[in-house]
Amino acid sequence: MNIAIHMARVGRTFKDRAAVAKGTTVIQNYGVVADRVSRLACALRERFKLKTGERVALTLRNCPEYLELLYATWHAGLVAVPINAKLHQNEFAYILENSEARLCFATSDLMETISPLAGGSLQSVIEVPGHDYDRMLAFDGFPLVSREPGDPAWLFYTSGTTGQPKGAVLSHRNLLAMSLCYFADVDQEAPWRAILHAAPMSHGSGLYALPHVMQAGCHIIPESSRFDVEEIYSLIETYPDVVFFAAPTMVKRLVDHPSATDTTNLKTIIYGGGPMYVDDCLAGLDRFGPKLAQLYGQGESPMTITALSARVHADKDHPRWRERLSSVGIPQSAVEVRIANDDGAWLSQGEIGEVLVRGETVMSGYWRNSKASADTLRDGWLHTGDVGTFDEDGFLTLKDRSTDLIISGGTNIYPREVEEVLVKHPDVAEVSVIGRPDREWGEVVVAYVVPVAGTNGDPDSLEQFCLDHMARFKRPKHYRFVDSLPKNNYGKVLKTALRDREQSRDVP
Repeated sequence: MNIAIHMARVGRTFKDRAAVAKGTTVIQNYGVVADRVSRLACALRERFKLKTGERVALTLRNCPEYLELLYATWHAGLVAVPINAKLHQNEFAYILENSEARLCFATSDLMETISPLAGGSLQSVIEVPGHDYDRMLAFDGFPLVSREPGDPAWLFYTSGTTGQPKGAVLSHRNLLAMSLCYFADVDQEAPWRAILHAAPMSHGSGLYALPHVMQAGCHIIPESSRFDVEEIYSLIETYPDVVFFAAPTMVKRLVDHPSATDTTNLKTIIYGGGPMYVDDCLAGLDRFGPKLAQLYGQGESPMTITALSARVHADKDHPRWRERLSSVGIPQSAVEVRIANDDGAWLSQGEIGEVLVRGETVMSGYWRNSKASADTLRDGWLHTGDVGTFDEDGFLTLKDRSTDLIISGGTNIYPREVEEVLVKHPDVAEVSVIGRPDREWGEVVVAYVVPVAGTNGDPDSLEQFCLDHMARFKRPKHYRFVDSLPKNNYGKVLKTALRDREQSRDVP
């Protein structure tokens, strides 16, 4: 089954329903979008001669064209490679090369960064919107290419502890199961009329576009490319039954903003991608009413491990209500979730161990990375690297991470990526990167640096070096210059000791 069949279906049956809005203006209905998808698919196959299973990269800010390009890629029997628009050019280059993308679509603000990367397997970079894009829309329609449920549909690149991102291979079956879990476990109440893409469509917001296409819901693209709180409130006032996915830091900004906006139209804010403090969750419930839902997932099981529904958020009379708000909910309908110790033995309620997942949403493996696939998928289970525990009612609480992942503003940052950049600085002898808890961002990046003998450590120089070599959002917020790093007898840096040291500091 090709996941693009849903767009073809609603384009026939609900052709007059609003499909895409830019700001407060509806610009396309489903009949128009489905027709454009078919024309773009024809151009991909006939103009660019792409063959079934080849990859198409999307390096786009959120824009009206994102949805039609995603579905056109699938309609043509190809594999989409959505890429975070905030990455550094070096990171774009790696993903484009690793995925062997044949085409790349980029918004105008990214063309200067992406265009020089053409060559090798990447035959062309196409500006969106632009003249070449308009030429593609002049092609005739194209029949939907048949795909098997297990065929790749989306390569979801997620950072890894090796310092290089890995492409989780998500199939048409995975995406369908995720979409059905959305209705069963996350946003359970009809109608599903509008989704506001306040977060990047290359990640969670784009994944949740799929269930809203199934229901012929309107996709609202904000005018601002940044998260503009005042615009978000304006759009909530404009459209009925608005749903959107947000990182906890985005929810906090909405709550803290002194807006008197009527949020009657707001249906659900689905938060995930990082920890939500209970006090912040309570403030959100006070501000919006029982309109919060939480999910816990990974790129390897997209948006689909556990969920804490709006019903549970609203159940104030339950004796363990606050404890439940501090959890990540119960397993979603398409997966099994268990807790295991280091030997792989299942643990009972209350015991702490690694979170393991299996089911219809779990990836088939990492793109052309058999070692990482074997390490992560063992005995049919996805080893998440997260540590947690189940309570007596089946609610999962995450305790820590067996990896050193930092989640800042809902975005994953692996210390090794930052360390590999900083250690190249001529004044850095050693470096270790950790996360520091932060009420606004969830966590911020902190670098412990041992300067080269004879140097004093210049944070401004390190800051500029990071800006020159990595995405802005990954750079450290704080630099701690130390004489040495704590290590064990084998010479491994003890990050736990660094976290303890960081926690004992009275000031950031």
